[in-house]
Amino acid sequence: MNKSIVFVFILFFCACKEPKTKLRYLPDSNANINHLTVVMPKQSWEGALGKSTRALLESPYEGLPFDEPQFTLKYLPPKVFTGFARNSRNILWFVKDSIARFQMMENFMAKPQLVAKVTGEDDDVHAYLLEENIKLFKASLTEKEQKEKRRRIKKSPTKDRDLQERFQILMLYPTAYKTVKDTANFVWIQKEIPKGHMNLVAYSLPSNSLRGNVKKRILEIRDSIGIAHIPGRLKGSYMITERAYRPYFYKKLMEGRLTYMTKGTWEVANDFMAGPFVNYMIKDTLNNRWLVIEGFTFAPASNKRDQMFELNTIIDAVVFE
Repeated sequence: MNKSIVFVFILFFCACKEPKTKLRYLPDSNANINHLTVVMPKQSWEGALGKSTRALLESPYEGLPFDEPQFTLKYLPPKVFTGFARNSRNILWFVKDSIARFQMMENFMAKPQLVAKVTGEDDDVHAYLLEENIKLFKASLTEKEQKEKRRRIKKSPTKDRDLQERFQILMLYPTAYKTVKDTANFVWIQKEIPKGHMNLVAYSLPSNSLRGNVKKRILEIRDSIGIAHIPGRLKGSYMITERAYRPYFYKKLMEGRLTYMTKGTWEVANDFMAGPFVNYMIKDTLNNRWLVIEGFTFAPASNKRDQMFELNTIIDAVVFE
């Protein structure tokens, strides 16, 4: 009896000591934010499938004064899709196969990485599968790109506590942003960029501030804050909402809080300055207020998609203490 017990124990002990399965090595991925590698035959890229792919993925990024694509596409023919080329962080890969399928895989050939593999017997099937799954694919790409952007910001995050102390929130942003205005209920931080600047402002409002027509009130509040706190370069100039470009309005939840998000274009009254903005009005029931956080950029000589993506990503990750 004792020998049997010892034998069983030894088997159990040896089983526990068996070497673990060796993890597969994955190289680090690479690519600029919002860039996507597309792999398909050259004939397909120059034909209907390529045209459809570009139309679906290069649709305009919302809220910019001039159209810029939501994603920048890099085309590769299958014969060169080897080695280092497979380390791209985002890949859309078309493969001819008897099975028609659209599948997304994480960390397939590198990390972090999102690969969408579209299989089917011809280009028509590929185009159909991509169109049917484009909303899911674009949402997944945006989520992964925001995660990657935050990872990069964490390499050199700010240690300033102006926003935290004033509004009891945590907001992750790079050290390149510096406070340019801090009053009792208004904080403005700014990041210098070549021939321009990127900006974040935050302030709070009474809980009854959005009574009536919400869309109208959001724009009225923006304009009143611009007059009071955001002057232009010339005397008597100030920021207002550009009415010639119709804003985009969204209603969503942030950390379970009702949030109105507005994307549009700002301008400076009595001056020639303009650019895009994204405005979040977050209902903070616990503190009986609306917390407003807005990002806007001024960079007349450059594209603005990536600048607004950074501002949007920073605000999306705000945490209430």
